[in-house]
Amino acid sequence: MKDIADKYFMEGYSCSEAVVQAAIDKGFAPKELLSAATPFSGGMGARCLCGAVAGAQLVIGCLYGKNENRDGKEARKTAKEFYDKFTNLHNVTCCKVLSQGFEDFHSPERRNHCRTMVKDSCEILSELIKEKICS
Repeated sequence: MKDIADKYFMEGYSCSEAVVQAAIDKGFAPKELLSAATPFSGGMGARCLCGAVAGAQLVIGCLYGKNENRDGKEARKTAKEFYDKFTNLHNVTCCKVLSQGFEDFHSPERRNHCRTMVKDSCEILSELIKEKICS
């Protein structure tokens, strides 16, 4: 999944959109979720929460969130597992902190740096989904 997201990210999708589109391609989310991911780009436009993290959390909600058959507990548990794994790698989930040192937010250098967050988010998300499918 991470290679698919990386491809979309480098083609111009935002970080959140790339993660969600990769999940859609893998059958983990409906195609309608892509437009829901757009506002999370660039830390919700304020460089707050990393868009790649937000995209992964949207997919987790789609897979395990509350509906007529689920109480949502699995989504909250999985969201925390994702958060813990991501922060073990990067210490924070804040876009502004993760992209610190890049004066031009739209520079190719910053975009290349953010590829890491996109790929790591997809790798963690894939691992969590596989764990749940195999358990």
